[in-house]
Amino acid sequence: MNELARVVQQTVDRLADRHVGAVVAGLAAGDTEIRGAGRTGPGGSTPGPDTVFEIGSVTKVFTSLVLARLALDDAVRLDEPLAEVLADARGGSRVVVPGRGGRPITLRHLATHTAGLPRLPRGMLSKALLRPNDPDPYAGCTAEYVLDGLARTRLRAAPGHSFRYSNLGAGLLGLALAHRAGTGYEELVAREVCEPLGLTDTHVRSDAERSGRLAHGHTTGGRPVPYWDLAAVPGMGGLRSTAADLAVLLRAQLTAEREPDAPLAPAITLTRETRHRVNPFAWMHLGWLGHRLHSQQGGHLQIWHNGGTGGFRSFVAFDPEKQVGVVVLANTRRSADPAGTALLRRLQQDFATTG
Repeated sequence: MNELARVVQQTVDRLADRHVGAVVAGLAAGDTEIRGAGRTGPGGSTPGPDTVFEIGSVTKVFTSLVLARLALDDAVRLDEPLAEVLADARGGSRVVVPGRGGRPITLRHLATHTAGLPRLPRGMLSKALLRPNDPDPYAGCTAEYVLDGLARTRLRAAPGHSFRYSNLGAGLLGLALAHRAGTGYEELVAREVCEPLGLTDTHVRSDAERSGRLAHGHTTGGRPVPYWDLAAVPGMGGLRSTAADLAVLLRAQLTAEREPDAPLAPAITLTRETRHRVNPFAWMHLGWLGHRLHSQQGGHLQIWHNGGTGGFRSFVAFDPEKQVGVVVLANTRRSADPAGTALLRRLQQDFATTG
């Protein structure tokens, strides 16, 4: 076992001690190592590179990459008002989109969480508070429900003014892009991201074969929980994927500047050219969060996103300067962020390449 594989194995073994099961991928110096530990569920086997997990909000990275692809094809504009993209989305009925300070919500605002929208669709917050253990809190988010609530939503800030993380915003972005493209969200992600990169297991609804590789979600106490169905707003967190597919996505992120003619390199570059400052140390790209560690911590660049559903947690991060990246997938509610962050820093310190 090489040193990269050993470090990845140590990480996943520690995760499996606290989680039901986990799969970890480490990318460094052009190599990729993927290891699994624990179990996929009751009586299940050890998860591996092709085990399917719900990836939660890591889906937002895909949604924003679709936005960049469509923008480069002139199918949409980053600064196009959401209301224009959603025109006729209700069979000819007008879609009412709130604004504030004379500024409309644009697609860029949705992808950078600067639209001023609340975190959840109108009415969902009270449901979440009243039913914190609801097995699938988003199941009722039909397009009609979301758009009706949007019309009655009051923005917390003028669009473009400040960062406010919003699942609703990402869900609306996926809904709007699919409407403009005249297809479903899953089909749009497949066409614009999965097929160009050769991703074979990133999807919304699992067919029979993928269902056989789907891990079972669990609470932190190990109790099985149902899978989530995000209905008409899967763009906020409805994708399922594997460590193998996400490692390919990260490899594309790492090589985009070095291989500008690669299939998704122009779109990846566009996502990172967009930057909204969150605080002196952190910012928001299209879909990705970014920050730079203090010089006493190495001063490393970290671009990342995490995710969670009723019974899964995910963490995906990379450093294009040091050419390293990590993927952590686990089938429990316990956060995977600390393990993923620690592995990324280890790779940045001991496995980095800059040439």
